Amino acid sequence: MPQSDIRRFLKHGTLPQLRVFEASVRLGNFTRAAQELHMAQPTASVQIKKLSATVGLPLFEQVGKRIFLTEAGRRVYASCGDVFRALSQLEDALSEMRGLASGHLRLAATSTAKYFAPRLLGAFTNRYPGIEASLQVHNRSALIERLARNEDDLYLFADPPVDQEVVVQAILSDPLAVLARDDHPLAGEKSIAFARFADEPFLIREPGSGTRMLALKLFLEHGLAPKIRMELSTDEAIREAILAGLGVSILSRYSLGLEPEQSKLICLDVEGFPRERHWHFIYPVGKQLSVAARAFMDFARTEARTLVRGALEQPLR
Repeated sequence: MPQSDIRRFLKHGTLPQLRVFEASVRLGNFTRAAQELHMAQPTASVQIKKLSATVGLPLFEQVGKRIFLTEAGRRVYASCGDVFRALSQLEDALSEMRGLASGHLRLAATSTAKYFAPRLLGAFTNRYPGIEASLQVHNRSALIERLARNEDDLYLFADPPVDQEVVVQAILSDPLAVLARDDHPLAGEKSIAFARFADEPFLIREPGSGTRMLALKLFLEHGLAPKIRMELSTDEAIREAILAGLGVSILSRYSLGLEPEQSKLICLDVEGFPRERHWHFIYPVGKQLSVAARAFMDFARTEARTLVRGALEQPLR
């Protein structure tokens, strides 16, 4: 229901009147305004008279042969800019929404992101069914090569590359945890020293993996080296190796799945864990993002945590 104090403006077609009034004041007379707006000068004068009647106050006064704005006229003219800016912003927003009626979105992500990226993309395309989306999953080194060749619209990294000029926007927490089998000798212990954990056989991702890079960095921070028992190329392979009793590992909590079922995997209570990090959207500096890519970034910032809450709330045992 319109507010009573603006009904007069809603009732009399105020926007065309404001358009003529703004042009008349800006250009200095009605004739020039009429020419700019491609209308007859008498028609412009009629619009001004209608606006004055709508406002209920005179907008111009004549002193000698010159025409001046009244106080009411000055206030109306100052408000014209606010009204036109608001409408312009609305049109920009609607234009973007119209642009989402169709389009393409190409997302490339590191391998651990496969646990939540499909759900995020699915929710986005449900909201905007006209968008065709694709997802490429690679290890970190392959993803950096794709980024350098600008092959995709957006890139999803847990640890942004530091040797390329990129725009970085954090979207989601990505805690790292120490995973073991539930009958591991350290399973019941609290605040396990990192040095004690480092004595265990360690399962590590392949060269080029971001998870491997970060795990080695964590060991280096403690002045230690992992006792690598096996290299594996996927998080799933590492989880199976843990369940086979071959060792422990450091992985993203998302590797437990978004809706973890009962399993024999647990998170050890090692000092410094869970280790907090974040997922980031990355794209090259200077890249002109499509309407779909910008909309997906906005969508992810507001919806991602809700969509992946199951993994984040998985208890540390």
